[in-house]
Amino acid sequence: MDTTQAVDRLRLSRPELAVAVSGVASMGLEILAGRMIAPQFGSSIYTWGGIIGVFLAALSYGYWRGGQEAAAHASNERMARFFLLTAVYVALVVFAGDIMLRLTSGFPLPSRFASLPAITLLFGPPTYFLGFISPYAAELSRKEGLGAASGHVYALGTIGSIVGAFATTYLLIPSLGIEEIGLVFGLLSVGTAVALSRPGIDLEQALSFVAVTLLLVAAVASGAAGVAAEGQVVYQTQTAYQELEVIDIGDRRTLYLDGQPHSAMDLDAPTRHVFDYTPYFHLPFLFADDEAEIDRVLFIGGGGFTGPKRFVEEYDVTVDVAEIDPEVIDVAKEYFAVEESPRLNIHNTGGRQFLRETDHEYDLIVLDAYRKDKVPFELTTVEFMRLANDRLSDEGILFANVISAPSGPASKFYRAEYKTMRAAFPQVYSFPTDAGVGIQNIELVATKSETVVTQAQLRARNDRRDIGIDLSTELRTYRRTEATGDVPLLRDDKAPIDSLLDPMVGQRYVVDDADEANGTDGTDGAGTTPTEPSPGTTAAAPTATAAGRG
Repeated sequence: MDTTQAVDRLRLSRPELAVAVSGVASMGLEILAGRMIAPQFGSSIYTWGGIIGVFLAALSYGYWRGGQEAAAHASNERMARFFLLTAVYVALVVFAGDIMLRLTSGFPLPSRFASLPAITLLFGPPTYFLGFISPYAAELSRKEGLGAASGHVYALGTIGSIVGAFATTYLLIPSLGIEEIGLVFGLLSVGTAVALSRPGIDLEQALSFVAVTLLLVAAVASGAAGVAAEGQVVYQTQTAYQELEVIDIGDRRTLYLDGQPHSAMDLDAPTRHVFDYTPYFHLPFLFADDEAEIDRVLFIGGGGFTGPKRFVEEYDVTVDVAEIDPEVIDVAKEYFAVEESPRLNIHNTGGRQFLRETDHEYDLIVLDAYRKDKVPFELTTVEFMRLANDRLSDEGILFANVISAPSGPASKFYRAEYKTMRAAFPQVYSFPTDAGVGIQNIELVATKSETVVTQAQLRARNDRRDIGIDLSTELRTYRRTEATGDVPLLRDDKAPIDSLLDPMVGQRYVVDDADEANGTDGTDGAGTTPTEPSPGTTAAAPTATAAGRG
């Protein structure tokens, strides 16, 4: 075989190109769907299962309808129309995606199925259109025989899907916003339609190509004005882990991750406590006995780094922070006044990996990486808790900022985490941050000391110790026992986090502003919006966050 023949074999025909591009676009949109759906419905296994199921159903329906029509209607021109329809719908999703999410959020469905209407409305139609391409291409294939044509089409579609998966995951999402990624897939569809229509493009076709391109550009431009429902967008990007936004409203700057506020800073007083639960971060300084000192602290989870900043400012301690997302670190430095120093060391790594590899011994570990809808299970298990215990000094303390309810069905995650920590530490205490029974921040304190610290002892220490903050209000919620017989012990081989979080879906997550009269002059910032709405609604700033990474 000479070189010319080899090149001819590698060159794709127009139907083959269409199949490859449909694979790229369908898989790329599937991954993008996770980013668009997560801010409203979370990113649990139920959300991702719904995305995969809807995409498979839409593709299958498109395959079936396309197969019925292929013998009579298959042509390059018809495939071009399906790509144009895909591009038009992508433009609609880019322009009105938030509205479409809200319209589908009120269906009376069990929480685990709540995202299905939104996924179907946003991504069902374009995936259905792309489903027509494979049977049409098989009909137009140059391969002899049904088996050869079908196998060729399946292979090209799968290769396209592989390209779409890797390109979207490793190139597009870390580099572009959701609107820009939508523009990429829209323009790819228009470009494929043009390639399928050549060389005989008439005036009507040319105008349709131009019109759809302008529609895509206009849709993206409409969402790039720099203003969000919550306030003025200072910075926005897609990281490898989440959508990230920095939004200002008045004198408050808030870090949003996947659409949920995670950290807040008062621009006029950067070290003021913004949320009412953040003073609880100082509780370990009351649990330490009179002889013990807290000299070295590890924060797992950075967010806006307000907790670490406050500790370095207030106490004579060295603070290490393990934050897995490098973009979060960069944003904290640029927008939240974080400066590394000999006493504040930032490590771009996962918390469990850092604990496995570190040579340091800590007096306090602050676990601040949980969210209401997405919890890294590897930071919840008894194996992790035992690792943390091993890295603590003899009088060391583990502090965990958990988002759950103190009682009722929505308390399952909190009580499972309490049970798991209790299996690794002699004593575990909890402090709900709200008087009600709704979703809230619940602070867990686990100590290596066998001695019980009573509420009265904590109050006495609060009166006599100068720790820079009065915690008398916070100590009122002291709890030392929980009923855990109906919840699992979380293990590496079985940690059903999604099912434990499921009862919280759709419930409001309450956190209020800190009471400055209470003497809170530091800041942290991870929590949730004072009234985090049901899926599909928009939280009103400046109340903040649904996450727990200060």
